[in-house]
Amino acid sequence: MSIPEAIHPEAIHIGADELPFIDIGDGSLLRVLQVKRGEGLWIIENVFKAGYEVETHKHTGPVWGYTTSGAWKYKEYDYVNRAGSFLYEPAGSVHTLQCIEDNTRVWFQMYGSNINLDAEGNITSVVDGQMTLDFYLAMCEAEGLPTPKVLVE
Repeated sequence: MSIPEAIHPEAIHIGADELPFIDIGDGSLLRVLQVKRGEGLWIIENVFKAGYEVETHKHTGPVWGYTTSGAWKYKEYDYVNRAGSFLYEPAGSVHTLQCIEDNTRVWFQMYGSNINLDAEGNITSVVDGQMTLDFYLAMCEAEGLPTPKVLVE
């Protein structure tokens, strides 16, 4: 007697070259790995060039960051995230990402939205997993790439 797949779902593998990176400015790159709409989860990988900066922002949910190469920091803190670093951001923490080395690779696992802020703390834009996925897919299409098989639930 075999066990139904519903009891033991199969693992899903995405190879290192199966999802393309797209340029997000100055040669820094993005790819979207997973979006779980019902949970508000989005997982992305970035490859930043030195000097790349993400505007000041906060998140509506927690964020986990895993650095696999290079170095980056937040303007608001003294520590530097380097290869092997793990970072946890509680919901509501405010920070400004600055990349300080070329080829800085970081995986971010986020829940909720990213709220971008101006110098006075006013909201300038809000980005979530679905918006990031839509942008990623549109950029892949614009670059003539096949539709990437992002894990979307």
